Amino acid sequence: MQKQSDKLKDYLNNIICGECLETMKNLPDSSIDLVVTSPPYNLKNSTGNGMKDGRGGKWKNAELVKGYSHHDDCMPHEEYAEWQRSCLKEMFRLLKDDGAIFYNHKWRVQDGLLQDRRDIVGEFPIRQIIIWKRKGGINFNAGYFLPTYEVIYLIAKPKFKLVAKANAHGDVWDFKQEMHNDHPAPFPVVLIDRIISSTSAQVVLDPFMGSGTTAIAALMNNRDYIGIELSPDYCLMSKERIKNFLKQPHLKFAAY
Repeated sequence: MQKQSDKLKDYLNNIICGECLETMKNLPDSSIDLVVTSPPYNLKNSTGNGMKDGRGGKWKNAELVKGYSHHDDCMPHEEYAEWQRSCLKEMFRLLKDDGAIFYNHKWRVQDGLLQDRRDIVGEFPIRQIIIWKRKGGINFNAGYFLPTYEVIYLIAKPKFKLVAKANAHGDVWDFKQEMHNDHPAPFPVVLIDRIISSTSAQVVLDPFMGSGTTAIAALMNNRDYIGIELSPDYCLMSKERIKNFLKQPHLKFAAY
């Protein structure tokens, strides 16, 4: 009988270019220590001027206005919520008994109704909500204040614990967004380093790997990673950033 470690061997420290649900189904139960991810937010399905212009945006060329490679980010809301619930179910299946998911998303109001993502995360054991306070962002509508925070849901298995002294961190994290990255919505390395270094996880999964930041933060902390990414463009971007990091790992928080 094939051991779990053998089943993971082809995935460890690799970026798998493919659809995340189908790829996760190929991974064995209870094989992952930590999931850190941020899915597409379905932002183009919007009532608040959507993605029509990027006035106020500080990111290079307001890249998010152009959308994602290979994903249009405009699904009917119920279809989107069902997709995300299915993704979380697979992530949760993969976790060991002491594992956790750090699921980054955004609250917003649509047609006067609050989308606080309860229709996505409500059935999962949420242990804590962490606020990621950014330094700025993109404002697509003159009728709204500039949004400057995102939400990280800590969804934990019963035996999950932080490493010693990590519980001294507060639940509001002040990290500016990544400014030197061609991906339209990249994680800052320091944010993911905070998460990974606060755990004893050895194998870290990101099913929406994007530009590879989770992989780089895992390598910085001497952990293994598994990345899944739909877009061939972002897979190439991830691999290039990882290669550049491995050439100069001493530059801890540089933009690779």
